[in-house]
Amino acid sequence: MILAANLKTNHTRHSVKEYLQAVTVFIQEEAIGAEAVIFPPATALRKGTSAVSIGAQNAYPVKSGSFTGEIGTEQLEEFELNTILIGHSERRHLLGESEAFIRQKFDFFAQQGYRIFFCIGEPIEVKEQGFEAVMAYIQTQLERIDLGYDNLVLAYEPVWAIGTGKTASSEDIAQVHSAIKKLCDKPLLYGGSAKPKNCAEILSIEGVDGLLIGTASWESKGFCDMLQITKTIDKD
Repeated sequence: MILAANLKTNHTRHSVKEYLQAVTVFIQEEAIGAEAVIFPPATALRKGTSAVSIGAQNAYPVKSGSFTGEIGTEQLEEFELNTILIGHSERRHLLGESEAFIRQKFDFFAQQGYRIFFCIGEPIEVKEQGFEAVMAYIQTQLERIDLGYDNLVLAYEPVWAIGTGKTASSEDIAQVHSAIKKLCDKPLLYGGSAKPKNCAEILSIEGVDGLLIGTASWESKGFCDMLQITKTIDKD
């Protein structure tokens, strides 16, 4: 089971250091078996610990070069990072990343051997058209992505549920996760207003291998609370 905290444009170098220390101690003291990954903002990147991995929220598909405002693998390597988030809906819909550019990023970082957390999910206008439309949309996002890539983790994030307080129903999550699993049998996380009060229900759903958490993870206590809940989930 994987729990990943996407801190987005929040935190500083100092607060991420404190956050990482708090989560590491908690995992060790509570003997948490779930994997923990934290995605801090670029200015707060740092090396992970024995208990917590650190990933980049974004990077440009180059080692280095003349790309003002971007970071490449040369900068990530300074922190010994090999994990990256690609395809998040905010990169797609707010920041204008095209499917072609997202695939370019995927191919580049796959060639470098990075562990890729690849986000997929539909906006509300697609959701309202029904399940078949949702899956057609998701399949388009997965086109020309190497679904056999060993270091791939998928994250299903319905766009209409991200940061809105709305969460897909258990039935919707189970249906979509089951269909995605037929396309790609890689770890599949759910993201979309996951929080301590609903994460046990979500994690218990067949086909849910963990969570990609936004707002509820921005304070270390919220993330630790959700890690604690993973100990109550038995899918064997």
